[in-house]
Amino acid sequence: PVSLPFAVGQCGNQVGCRFWDLALREHAAVNKKGIYDEALSSFFRNVDTRSGGDGPDIYKGKICSLKARALLIDMEEGVINEILQGPLRDVFDSKQLITDVSGSGNNWAVGHKLYGCQYRENIVEKLRKAAEHCDCLQCFFIIHSMGGGTGSGLGTFVLNLLEDEFPEVYRFVTSVYPSGEDDVITSPYNSVLAMKELNEHADCVLPIENESLFDIVNKIHQMINSGKLGSTVKQNSLVTSSAGSVKTVQEKPFDAMNNIVANLLLNLTSSARFEGSLNMDLNEISMNLVPFPRLHYLVSSLTPLYTLADVNVPSRRLDQMFSDAFSRDHQLIQADPKHSLYLACALLVRGNVQVSDLRRNIERLKPSLHFVSWNQEGWKTGLCSVPPVGHSHSLLALANNTCVKPTFIELKDRFMKLYKKKAHLHHYLHIDGMEQSCFSEAILSLSDLIEEYNELDATKGGPRTDLSRLKIAV
Repeated sequence: PVSLPFAVGQCGNQVGCRFWDLALREHAAVNKKGIYDEALSSFFRNVDTRSGGDGPDIYKGKICSLKARALLIDMEEGVINEILQGPLRDVFDSKQLITDVSGSGNNWAVGHKLYGCQYRENIVEKLRKAAEHCDCLQCFFIIHSMGGGTGSGLGTFVLNLLEDEFPEVYRFVTSVYPSGEDDVITSPYNSVLAMKELNEHADCVLPIENESLFDIVNKIHQMINSGKLGSTVKQNSLVTSSAGSVKTVQEKPFDAMNNIVANLLLNLTSSARFEGSLNMDLNEISMNLVPFPRLHYLVSSLTPLYTLADVNVPSRRLDQMFSDAFSRDHQLIQADPKHSLYLACALLVRGNVQVSDLRRNIERLKPSLHFVSWNQEGWKTGLCSVPPVGHSHSLLALANNTCVKPTFIELKDRFMKLYKKKAHLHHYLHIDGMEQSCFSEAILSLSDLIEEYNELDATKGGPRTDLSRLKIAV
């Protein structure tokens, strides 16, 4: 099964670049003979560059030239040009890139309405071309941010386009949400306008908050500097730095945060790339974790957050890793799932872990977690035998939990502060096709979503009622 990622906007492309970098490093650690195998084929094509890369992939042979299966889209050239001048330049084909020069000016309407119309045919053509090279297209990934103009506007335009062109292929979205102290004044508008599109057109969304990423990076640096992690600590954790990767240029402020998101995507796609005793298709995540179509926002937590190869720390007991996955310190969104209601939960484990370890830990954790009465057994598990580079094992937990509600309420409040004053509205309304009704519909969509979570929360703590079984007349 093949996944086709779309990186849209500055944040999306920076995260995407780290993902392909780290994925290549993972495959290099496992694939010592340089053979193009099934694991590589899920995210890379093996092409003969003499044919311009348009011929069929070279299967089961030596690696000739790997090309990432991806589309990189940004309405400013900066980040994509940087990628093309960096060590990964050969992994991306010029046929996979769509850029403009002026950017979207932090304006959802410019990204969605203006550039969407302008680039629609170009994107569709490149999308079909990329899909032609996939034997079994399983899902689309969109990586974008919610606060800027291109990520939120054009990112959600691409999402709609994917539904139109390939309605049967699952759409996974990794969305980076701005923090309350965001320096983009209009980010609440952009985020709420984008949320309406995510509500309607995504199958699964992994919301990630800048604030949580920032806290994780700070915690790791504090741990390293406090000396708690042993005496021979190397300064760079592979989870947050580019140590050991092909990248050698000076790190930028967001690199550490982008690396955490890239590690999340590595763990999420590990089952698609490597063997395991309990392989989990990405489609299964949506199938098992999303009982209601709009409630498709999953809280992700990742452990361990530093790399055992870099840090002289005794390998934590396996059980501790499972406990960590349910602690707030390891979450990529500031939320409190333990005191909220679980609709379902998935555990994606990598490394030398047994099914019995999984079962034991689920039984141990279950009593402290509140599950909806009709899905008490709502656990989905995946076991991939190849651990991340430098680890003995790792765990990604994905929870469909009502604890995402406060994030959405805060976003709504920040939107209303601007909207009540009609502040900055004129920047949006002078774009063709953008009406004031777009704002009222978007805030209504968000309010409805919050209300759906409220209704579920109201059932928490109620008596556990077994729904009457369906009677089949014979």
